[in-house]
Amino acid sequence: MKPTDAIYRSPLAAAGGLAVTGSGRQHSMHAVKTRKLPGYAVVLVESGQGFLETDAAGRRSVKGPALFWLFPNRPHSYGPDSEGWSERWALFEGSLLRDFLRLRLISEQTPLVILRNPDSVQRLFNNIHGDLIEDSNLSRASAAAALHQIVILAARQASQAAPSAQGGTDIAEIIEALRQRAMQSLDIATFAAEYGMSPATLRRKIVAEVGLPPKGFQLRVRMDHAKELLTMTDDKIEIIASRVGFDDPFYFSRLFHERENCTPREFRARYRRR
Repeated sequence: MKPTDAIYRSPLAAAGGLAVTGSGRQHSMHAVKTRKLPGYAVVLVESGQGFLETDAAGRRSVKGPALFWLFPNRPHSYGPDSEGWSERWALFEGSLLRDFLRLRLISEQTPLVILRNPDSVQRLFNNIHGDLIEDSNLSRASAAAALHQIVILAARQASQAAPSAQGGTDIAEIIEALRQRAMQSLDIATFAAEYGMSPATLRRKIVAEVGLPPKGFQLRVRMDHAKELLTMTDDKIEIIASRVGFDDPFYFSRLFHERENCTPREFRARYRRR
């Protein structure tokens, strides 16, 4: 690795969804102080330790391997202790970032991710750097795909490492329980009490994770199962309605049409596997 190695690229006009606009790697001995960037950045600390400080997350200790996200027009400071650290970074932008934020794949409140398995993330940073050196339409698309994968891998490791606030039960377990009981009538108060929280807290946690309240999430599960039955079986509509928890097939059909903009029969005609 060179002491400092940085590449910058202007985003392609056709790459509005996600574009990597810079990549670099270095052994840093100095801190970045109260800086604002015009776009997003991700910094991978491969080895060494130091700090990250932002308005939203406060001051956090950083020890590699770890990565952290930086957000546009937000002041931030970060850097190593006196021993320095080895870092890689990438700059990126695009409309897809709205989805990353909405789905909480990246968050200003929790920008730091401790990496238990950094190998895959390191390879992706290598790929991004090589793609920007090549600087073709194909390599730019490859760099964007690698950055997208970094987002997913980091979010997955952050989710797996998140401490449980419900006596050993994490949010993934609660969501899976909602999914398993989707065909049953749900009493929110009773369900929330099973996990030691109020209905309001349960709703807030589920909305933050999946973008829907508990009953809304269960309805989506039921409708997705109905789509599977419509395309994979010859069952009548009223039987499918019953199998996904609707006693009234006419209500099921009306609700299905409101969500899918077509009737169950029209959906079957479009997507049936023959």
